[in-house]
Amino acid sequence: MKYNFILIIALVGVLAAELVVAQNCGCSADLCCSKYGYCGNTSDYCGTGCQEGPCYVSPNNGVVVGDIVTDDFFNGIINQADASCVGKSFYTRSAFLDATSSYSQFGTVGYVDDSKREIAAFFAHVTHETGHFCYIEEIDGASKDYCDETNTQYPCVSGKNYYGRGPLQLSWNYNYGAAGDSIGFDGLNNPDIVASDVNISFKTALWYWMNHCHEIIVSGEGFGETIRAINGALECDGGNTNAVNARVEYYTEYCSELGVDPGSNLYC
Repeated sequence: MKYNFILIIALVGVLAAELVVAQNCGCSADLCCSKYGYCGNTSDYCGTGCQEGPCYVSPNNGVVVGDIVTDDFFNGIINQADASCVGKSFYTRSAFLDATSSYSQFGTVGYVDDSKREIAAFFAHVTHETGHFCYIEEIDGASKDYCDETNTQYPCVSGKNYYGRGPLQLSWNYNYGAAGDSIGFDGLNNPDIVASDVNISFKTALWYWMNHCHEIIVSGEGFGETIRAINGALECDGGNTNAVNARVEYYTEYCSELGVDPGSNLYC
């Protein structure tokens, strides 16, 4: 019996090793890539935030994101930025579309109107965060402290600053660390790459969106809850009404442009 018990434990260990693969995924076809970049086949891997594989989500609705985010749509945003803006020569539609290839569920889940609302919501936040793609980095970000010293999984590296960078202004050491693990860059030691590599920059925005906002918008909770997921601690519940109003204005504008009803629960 003793040897049988040891054998069973050994087999369980082997199975566990097969189900939980190293970070950054590259999973086998029968395993899901979790929102944290691990491979497995339970709800922790295939549920909310699942990046690829047999995820527990609605099937792809056939929408091609590039057919909605046209040159005219993208340029209609970035052309409102001043010619002197650094982001104007950094952000490109092609880089955005390349990044979506790593997040196949973005803008492709639910009904076609759900896709349009998700795309409108994403770009509404991007427009607000970057000033119509003007900014790559947070204004005066280097003067702010975005180090959560209580986070031991992704500890801050001395001399590095984790202020907002990219389309959704990725901030804090724990987000840089987790995004880096998932996407495949050293977020803790090289946070600046989010402001110098446009492909990684867009991927960090989509990484954050898919982990924190995607399920909210496609499940019909409303645009207001995506505001809460992005900057709710500072803006929602009367924190910064002007910022909330600006985000909602962009969202409703883009929904109108895409020919879709914005839905309810617009504010937080």
